[in-house]
Amino acid sequence: MANYADDTTPYVCGEDLESVIKLLEKASKIVFDWFKSNQMKGNESKCHVTLSTHDKMHVNIGTSHIKNSHMEKLLGVKIDCDLTFEEHISSICKKASAKLNALARISPYINEGKRRLLMNAFFNAQFNYCPLTWMFHSRKLNNKINRLHERCLRIVYNDNSLTFEQLLTKDNSVSIHNRNLQALAIEMFKVYMEQGPDILQDVFPKNSQPEYNLRNRFYFAPRSIKTVHYGDNSLRHLGPKIWELIPSHIKDTDSVEIFKNRIKNWIPENCPCRLCKTYIHNVGFI
Repeated sequence: MANYADDTTPYVCGEDLESVIKLLEKASKIVFDWFKSNQMKGNESKCHVTLSTHDKMHVNIGTSHIKNSHMEKLLGVKIDCDLTFEEHISSICKKASAKLNALARISPYINEGKRRLLMNAFFNAQFNYCPLTWMFHSRKLNNKINRLHERCLRIVYNDNSLTFEQLLTKDNSVSIHNRNLQALAIEMFKVYMEQGPDILQDVFPKNSQPEYNLRNRFYFAPRSIKTVHYGDNSLRHLGPKIWELIPSHIKDTDSVEIFKNRIKNWIPENCPCRLCKTYIHNVGFI
């Protein structure tokens, strides 16, 4: 069960769809029974359910039959049943593009410093919300984000000759994807320092072998994966891999704030994620 303000979300995992539905119905009954016991009224008809299947399934909550939805918005994030986050990222890009159009209109009348300030406040901020949730998106969406980011940098610095990488260097920044990897590294450091949320302590368990030390690159337990979408492209698998790549001079701190300052310009070498791997048409990832 996940609760945030007035949002209550039961979630379950199971070996098959039938057991998942039964567990969801049981969890939902517990929630509505609690509402009733505490003189509150839950609205069953306003409930939504997203199952990792395209089948026309439904969950019984009280007297209501809640049909499976392909996509639902939860705390500002559009979650689809395939976990592609295509609709969510497309929505972010649409908002970012609107901000870019506004910045382009006023850019001739403000100096570079003000343009950069507006870029950070109105463009970059669009990609700051819950990046660890949607970062495992497709290469197509990553290219779309990069094109918007490049356009933004060209407006800010009024330069159409430099490459995207050169513009990033001039801005002393990194791509949105690399910034997401930095955000993952920060969460890994919090877990390492035992300052992160309890749920992440469970997602990233420590290595059970006695020989690991405080800043050993294998501090976190590795995970055996069987699939790409739910294995290779998952926080549980990528987090420890990213931790192994972080240099010791960045890890060697006891403060989250210092770690954030040291990590902000770090770009992982030989990153194992699919967006960083080289892709050759008709060959695949190498």
